[in-house]
Amino acid sequence: MAQPPVFVLSVPETPDDPEGSQEPSPYDESEVHDSFYQLIQEQSRWAAEEGLELQQREPGPGALGALGDDHQALLGPEGVPVHSMATLRILASMPSRTIGRSRGAILSQLYNRTVRLRRRAARRPQLRDVGRSARPSLRLYDLELDPLVLEEEEKRVLLVKELQGLTVAQRDHVLRGMPLSLAEKRCLREESRTPRGKRRARQGGRGLPSCCSQLQDSCVLALHNLGLVLLSGLQALKPWRYALKRIGGQFGSSVLSYFLFLKTLLAFNALLLLPLLAFIVGVQAAFPPAPPASVPAFTGLELLTGGGRFAHTVLYYGYYSNATLSQPCASPPDGGQCPPEAGGLPYNMPLAYLFTVGVAFFITCITLVYSMSRSFGESYRVGSTSGVHAISVFCSWDYKVTQKWASRLQHDNIRTQLKELLAVWQLRRGPRSMCWRLRRVAVLGLVWLLCLGTTLGCTVAVYSFSELMIKSPGSTEREGALLALPLVVCLLNLGAPYLYRGLAALERHDSPVLEVYVAICRNLILKMVTLGILCYHWLGRRVGTLRDQCWENFVGQELYRLMVMDFLFTLLDTLFGELVWRLISERTLKRRGKPEFDIAGNVLELIYGQTLTWLGVLFSPLLPAMQIIKLLLLFYVKKTSLMANCQAPRRPWKASHMSTVFISLLCFPSFLGAAIFLCYAVWQVKPSSICGPFRTLDTMYEAGKVWVRHLERAGPRVSWLPWIHRYLLENTFPIYLVSALLLAVIYLNIQVVKGQRKVICLLKEQISNEGEDKIFLINKLQSVYERKERSRPLPDPGTSLPSLYPGRPGRSS
Repeated sequence: MAQPPVFVLSVPETPDDPEGSQEPSPYDESEVHDSFYQLIQEQSRWAAEEGLELQQREPGPGALGALGDDHQALLGPEGVPVHSMATLRILASMPSRTIGRSRGAILSQLYNRTVRLRRRAARRPQLRDVGRSARPSLRLYDLELDPLVLEEEEKRVLLVKELQGLTVAQRDHVLRGMPLSLAEKRCLREESRTPRGKRRARQGGRGLPSCCSQLQDSCVLALHNLGLVLLSGLQALKPWRYALKRIGGQFGSSVLSYFLFLKTLLAFNALLLLPLLAFIVGVQAAFPPAPPASVPAFTGLELLTGGGRFAHTVLYYGYYSNATLSQPCASPPDGGQCPPEAGGLPYNMPLAYLFTVGVAFFITCITLVYSMSRSFGESYRVGSTSGVHAISVFCSWDYKVTQKWASRLQHDNIRTQLKELLAVWQLRRGPRSMCWRLRRVAVLGLVWLLCLGTTLGCTVAVYSFSELMIKSPGSTEREGALLALPLVVCLLNLGAPYLYRGLAALERHDSPVLEVYVAICRNLILKMVTLGILCYHWLGRRVGTLRDQCWENFVGQELYRLMVMDFLFTLLDTLFGELVWRLISERTLKRRGKPEFDIAGNVLELIYGQTLTWLGVLFSPLLPAMQIIKLLLLFYVKKTSLMANCQAPRRPWKASHMSTVFISLLCFPSFLGAAIFLCYAVWQVKPSSICGPFRTLDTMYEAGKVWVRHLERAGPRVSWLPWIHRYLLENTFPIYLVSALLLAVIYLNIQVVKGQRKVICLLKEQISNEGEDKIFLINKLQSVYERKERSRPLPDPGTSLPSLYPGRPGRSS
């Protein structure tokens, strides 16, 4: 029995309208909706006035399902809806299909590029000189095809001809840069290959012997391989490259963010240390001052206290001279002090000391702000995450990996990444009741009151003990007693975070990210308040009690002791908090679970140590070198303990903004507080009169004024330097003007970013609306086709079906 025929809707083409040929802009949503509405009305009017031309076609396997009672879209062989030609023609002319570059435009652009390459090489005649017989003919195509398809095929043939005129390297470079699929690139490469006989004839016509071409290809290939080897060598020179990949694959991005932050701090300290070594420490070591009468012997306790023999080295402020190093002055009989005007201008040590520290801090500030802005741009990029799961599943594997250990590492990395992505969906829960919310607020308020009370108690303890150390008469003479205040501070910094962690268990945060952020905030408040009390203790109290001593050396030694004790307590915390707890849980408690890596506590330890380094740069120029050694040791200790004693987080989470938060905390409370502390010491505090490069001045800033007065007497050739100092540095108006301009630029950048985000959100909404409009338009067109289909009677099954193509016989049942 013959199957009933299936009809295809054919709507006449839309007449060209020269006035409305321009497509509406995607930014104007109303015009796009109006264009859709007008298109539907025109199609309905043409269907009513001119009639619908029905063409019969042979029914496919899925066509029977389209003739049911619901009259939905036709079904293809695999159950996919098959729309009529009229529907497909309308879809092809919709605004969303014509926005941007089409495939024909891509081929045209690439054709023009290859024409320019050939003209530059001048290896074959121009296209305008080629006869018409060499051009593609329309006889090869069906006249019923779309003219756009014919134009695209013509451009494709011309592109293939132009690719054949290029060298192999140029052809591969052009094909590699084409925004086409791999299948189309492969077809273009196959079509553009020149036969071997023609290639030899062409080479013979050009007069290039085959041996020369082979030598040239061998040289190019050798240089290419050498470049790849050098590039892989540069990648291998990155510090801890394999270790960081292994940590990220086994423990996720949250734990990896700690080690990346440690690596960033290492770079900051190296950048800070270089100018200090070049212009202060190295110069003073080349021109050492006269040694004192009695130098204490080395006992080993100096490694903890920083005093004794270390006080007479380049480690501290008091060792540096206050004169021009190339022309040392004679020591006067009354105290061994050199006036600042002694000597000439070859190398003024006070000025070099002040300017080098200032320039090093300025470079650190610029680098820190640039890193923070770059991290913000990478982390808070506006984008949709709807397809990130599919991208991670199908596009994450690197097929160039051949070694077994590398493939296993990449497998672990992808698995951990998928866990982090799926954890975001698991955190989504339904609405809570009002009673649950009130109970939640009460618990959070109680926990925060207890944490703030603990912070206040620690602050009072540090202040009371520092006052007790000032009142005790022999606290500064005994080296063992000098470790009392750093010991108390480190004990409080170690014990309080464990109390915070116990109180955080009562909160039961749903999000592990929020839990880490809250822990960071509490630990940050504790450490910054403690450092504030210590800064007041050093500059407010100790300066008055140490008038006849070198108080700058004392402050530098205090910061040295705090850094050393902080490192020792970090090692003890790693030993007892991770190793011993793992052994107890496995052997005594018979638990298989290992402790998790405390991200908040460890990150705050890094920020605390870096703050100590910035506070002590003025009083101990080699403190960044000690911080570099500390960070290197800390990386290997933490990495070994992490691999042996810790497990991956039980609730995996993606640390997309963690690096940005760490850099922001390093910039705002840490660096800004250290800059304020050093500015106050330079501009307000009187230096010691027995040591250091500023011993004869009222403030450290006066070293610049003394230098300017010396320049005024030097002659008119350097008179512009005093003018710059007088009108640009001492005058407050340029400073206010530059600050206002900087604030204006920051405000404009913020507004530009907000505008860009708003435009991106509007474009996303526009794309969503266009998708809904497409569905609406398809349904409307299909309903027109279904109404016309119902209005026409079905042909007799016994009659023959008209042929789909003219000139071919029909098919009988």
